[in-house]
Amino acid sequence: MSTVNPPSTGGGTKGLVFWAILTTGLASFMAGLDNLVIITALPTIREKLGGSLADLEWTVNAYTLSFAVLMMFGAALGDRFGRRKVFCLGLLLFTGASAAAAMAPGVGELIAARAVQGAGAAIVMPLSVTLLTVAVPPEKRGSALGIWGAINGLSIAAGPLVGGVVVEHLSWQWIFWLNVPLGLILAPLSWRKLAESSIADSRLDAVGTVLSGVGLFGIVLGLIKGHENGWTSPMVLTGLVGGAAVMGLFVLWENRTDKPMVPMRLFRGRAFTGINLAGVLMSVGMFGAIFLMTQFFQLIQGYTAMQAGVRLLAWTAMPMVVAPIAGMVSDRIGGKPVVAVGLALMTAGMAYWAVVMDPDVSYVKQLPALMICGAGMAMFYAPLMNLTMGSVAEHEQGIASGVTAATREVGAALGVALLASIFSANGGFASPQNFVDGLVPAMWVGAAAVGLGTLFMLIVPGRGAQDASQSAPVAKSSPATSDEKSAPAPAR
Repeated sequence: MSTVNPPSTGGGTKGLVFWAILTTGLASFMAGLDNLVIITALPTIREKLGGSLADLEWTVNAYTLSFAVLMMFGAALGDRFGRRKVFCLGLLLFTGASAAAAMAPGVGELIAARAVQGAGAAIVMPLSVTLLTVAVPPEKRGSALGIWGAINGLSIAAGPLVGGVVVEHLSWQWIFWLNVPLGLILAPLSWRKLAESSIADSRLDAVGTVLSGVGLFGIVLGLIKGHENGWTSPMVLTGLVGGAAVMGLFVLWENRTDKPMVPMRLFRGRAFTGINLAGVLMSVGMFGAIFLMTQFFQLIQGYTAMQAGVRLLAWTAMPMVVAPIAGMVSDRIGGKPVVAVGLALMTAGMAYWAVVMDPDVSYVKQLPALMICGAGMAMFYAPLMNLTMGSVAEHEQGIASGVTAATREVGAALGVALLASIFSANGGFASPQNFVDGLVPAMWVGAAAVGLGTLFMLIVPGRGAQDASQSAPVAKSSPATSDEKSAPAPAR
C-alpha cells in the first residue's frame, strides 16, 4: 500500500505543483548534465591529471555504470524508506561527490568520485519522476511530465557546451563545483516543498543489485582493458567471461525472487524487449561516438573546449527542434515508425562521418552527419516513453520506465568502452592520421550498433497490439496533497 503525507508548508495545489516541477526538474537536470558535461573537459583533465585513454573512459563510465546499476535500487530505497527523504539524501550524496570530484588530486580519485556521483544520480533521477507524479493532479500530469522531459533533454544538449565554456573560462574543476550550491539549495527546498510517500510492503533486492553491479563492471572492465593487456590476458578474460556469468546468475535470481529489481517477465513481451535492445544499441553508438569526436575536435582539429562544445550542438541541440515535431507525428501514426526512422538516420549519419573522416576534414563537411544524428536521436527519444508504457500493462508502467532508463545508461557505458577499444586497436594519439585510423573503424562499429538497433525496433508490434496490453487495472494511491482526492501509484 502506498502512503502519502503532504509537505510541511502550505500554498495550495498550484503552489505544490510549481515547486514539484521546479525541484524535481532542477535535480534531474543536474543528474542528466553530468552524463556528458565531462566530455569536452577530457583532453584538459588528461593534461592536468595524467592518465591513459582507459582512465578517461572510466571518468565517463564510472558515472554511467553506477547510475545504471543503482537506478532501480534507488527507486526501491525511496519506496521503502520514504521518497522525499531518500531523494534529499541522494541530492546531498551527489553534491558531496561533486565537491570530491572538483578536489580530486589525481585521475583515480576523480574516477571514484564520479562513481559516487552516479550513485547519487541513480537515487535522484527515478525518484524525481515519482515525486512529481505524486504532486501533480492526474489532469495536469501529462503536461508536468512533458516539462520534466524537456528539462532532461536540455541537460543532454547542454552537457558538452557547458563543459566547454566552464573549462575555457574557469577551470575543469568548476564543471563539478557548479553542482554544489545548487544541490545545497535544492535539498532543503525539496524537504519543505515535496510530499512524502512510501510503499508499506516494499522490499529491497540487494542480491540483484550486487549481481548486476559486479557483472556489468566485469564486462566493462574487460572491454576497457582489452586493448591494453590483450584480449586473451587473464584479467580481460576474467572480466568478460566472469561478468557474463554473473549476469546470468542475475537473470536466474531475478526470476526466482519474490521482489525482483528487474522483473524478467517484462522481457517476455516482444515490444518491451525490442524497445530496450534498440535503446541499448542506440546508446552504444551515440555515447561512444561523442566520446571520441570531442577529442578529435580538440586534439586533432585544434578547437578549444568551448568551440568543440558549440560544434557538437549541431548534434546535441537538434532534439530541442525536432522532438516536438516527432512527438506530434508519433501521436498520429504511432511511435514505432518514428523511432525506427530515427535510428536509421543515426546509422546513416555515423556511416557518413566514417566515410568523410580525415585529419583536415572541414566542419562544414561534418555538419550533415552531426545534424542527421541529432535529428535521429530526437526521433528516438520523443516517443520512447509512450512506447515503453504501451508495451506493458498499466500496473507495470513505473518499473518498465525505470528499466528502460537503466538499460540506456548501460548502453552508454558499454559504448564508450567498446568504441574506445576499437579505436585503440586500430590507432591512437601518435599523430593526426593515427587518430583517424582508429576513429574510422570505431565509427563504423557505432553505426553498425545503431543499425542493429533499427532492426530490433522493427520487431516491436504496432500501436494496436500495444494498446491491448494496457487493459490491466492500475493501482491507486492515497491523496498526493491535502487538496487532492486521489492519484495513481507513482512511477518508479
